[in-house]
Amino acid sequence: MIPITPANLIPPLVSFGLAIALTPVVRMLARRFGFVAKPKIDRWHKKPTAMMGGVAIWFSVITTYLALVPHTGQSWVVVGSASFLFLVGLLDDWLHIKPYQKLIGQVIGAAIVVNYGLVLPWTRSLPANMVITIFWLIGITNAVNLLDNMDGLATGIAAIASGFLTLNFITSNQATDALMLAVFTAALLGFLIYNSNPASIFMGDSGSMFIGFFLAGSALINVAGGRSRSFVPVLAVPILVLFIPIFDTTFVTILRKLSGRAASQGGRDHTSHRLVALGLSEKRAVLMLYGLAAVSGLLAVSVRQLKPDVSIALLVIFTLGLTLLGVYLAGVKGYDEEEAVRAARDKPLYAFLIDFSYKRRIFEVLLDIVLIVLAYWSAYAIKFEPFSNSPAWKLFLRTLPVLVVVRLAAFLVFGVYRGIWRYTGMDDLMAFAKAVAAGSLLSMIIVLFKFRFQGFSRAVFLIDALVMLLLLAGSRIAFRFFRQVLPAGTTTDKGKRVLIYGAGDAGELLLRELLNNRELRYAPIGFMDDDKNKHGKLIHGLRVFGGNGLFAKIVTDQAVEQVLISTPRISEERIAEILSLCDERNIELKRLSIRIEAISENPLKSIGQISANGDL
Repeated sequence: MIPITPANLIPPLVSFGLAIALTPVVRMLARRFGFVAKPKIDRWHKKPTAMMGGVAIWFSVITTYLALVPHTGQSWVVVGSASFLFLVGLLDDWLHIKPYQKLIGQVIGAAIVVNYGLVLPWTRSLPANMVITIFWLIGITNAVNLLDNMDGLATGIAAIASGFLTLNFITSNQATDALMLAVFTAALLGFLIYNSNPASIFMGDSGSMFIGFFLAGSALINVAGGRSRSFVPVLAVPILVLFIPIFDTTFVTILRKLSGRAASQGGRDHTSHRLVALGLSEKRAVLMLYGLAAVSGLLAVSVRQLKPDVSIALLVIFTLGLTLLGVYLAGVKGYDEEEAVRAARDKPLYAFLIDFSYKRRIFEVLLDIVLIVLAYWSAYAIKFEPFSNSPAWKLFLRTLPVLVVVRLAAFLVFGVYRGIWRYTGMDDLMAFAKAVAAGSLLSMIIVLFKFRFQGFSRAVFLIDALVMLLLLAGSRIAFRFFRQVLPAGTTTDKGKRVLIYGAGDAGELLLRELLNNRELRYAPIGFMDDDKNKHGKLIHGLRVFGGNGLFAKIVTDQAVEQVLISTPRISEERIAEILSLCDERNIELKRLSIRIEAISENPLKSIGQISANGDL
């Protein structure tokens, strides 16, 4: 571990100060000479915003690096090639060059890096590693460019990634490289002051291409200079440090292809945009992605210290979590649905892929195979030490195929694949428990007859069953968890503020309908109930306020715009009283009405009568 001394803090502080001082100057010049990004349909900002922020970042990094940071051959390669990409991006900001011309510039920059020996050692073939490295450098550069779709998002994610790369350099005793990345991180943080929401300046392609290429190239130095002999850190560290840009690019590319759109076509369908569409504010969406980037960075630091199988398990868990989040976000409308329909009609391949995407059972089976392996590994890791050459782990490898087949069969028989995730309830959890118990019992019987249970631990099967149940139930209720968590804190920001009268079963049913059906554009702020025993309680995070005599105070304090009566057990006198109070304050009053009606000869007439009643 490299000691942090006051002398080592001077270069980052200088870089940070330069970025803070230069960014307003660049912003002023950009506005004066017309380098301004105007609002467009496929862009997120709503007012003209200065460009060329990448100039301030590049100048801060280069000046500090040349003056205060010791130089190495590898660092010169990264700084020089990233500066070349900065010039390519600057040319694009100025002249709007063609995409293929930018790609040629990226290939030249990647070729420079590979020519000087910086490659990802992921295979035993040098030519293969060189090709992989070129794709890595170009891919990360464009990933950061695509991620630059919301105020402060790309800059903040890049700063977090750079910070964890710095930490990786420190733990690998690469002092000079750590100082270079610290300078880079500081420049990003200085620029972020002006780029965070509401942004007064954007980095432009000059900034995103410089940042992306610098990060991708620095990750190569980290892998090449690290002392870990394990293959897992060599493979995982660069990916984990930059996991969020990789995830967002993969997510957007797949969904755009499925909808028949070009992957390079702009649009409001990125991860951040879909989080905002769910109800999060822009700042909260960006902060959430910051948090995911920080978790990914912590994993990148941890895999160097952990055993390979533990590292792989953590990577699998993190990847599964983001995959489930991606599947959930894929259901959020990010582009015109008619466009997807037209693409499906015009292109049979897209039609097949769209149809395939809705058949999630294959995804569920593949997911469950991973969960089964993870649960069985966890049982052995808890009972014994993580993976080793002990006899216990040899038995693990011999019996794993049996366990996978038996568990999948049990899941099929007990109806695990019949449910819909978003409606997972207690009945489904009971089915999961039966399926897991039956799978464990049958697995033990097969092991008993085939292996005579010699060398096996009964505790392993018990632990495996418990972990399997937790993973299975957790994966199925993930969508309900996302629906509860993601809009939390902003449900009152959009839609009409409503107070639900009645904190019983009907009230809870009404709340779930309001939260699930955002097209109604209601923002529930709490409940009101005359039952004193319910006062101060919480239902799905919303407070139950008092009833008798407190109506006026509640609607005033909470800025209520509408009252929804949920309970049918309320007297006409009480309804008249509430209606009178609402009329005095110009508050609309409605009530929940669930009816089962016979279909008449003219069903439209019945529907019109129901709507005319003013019921919800």
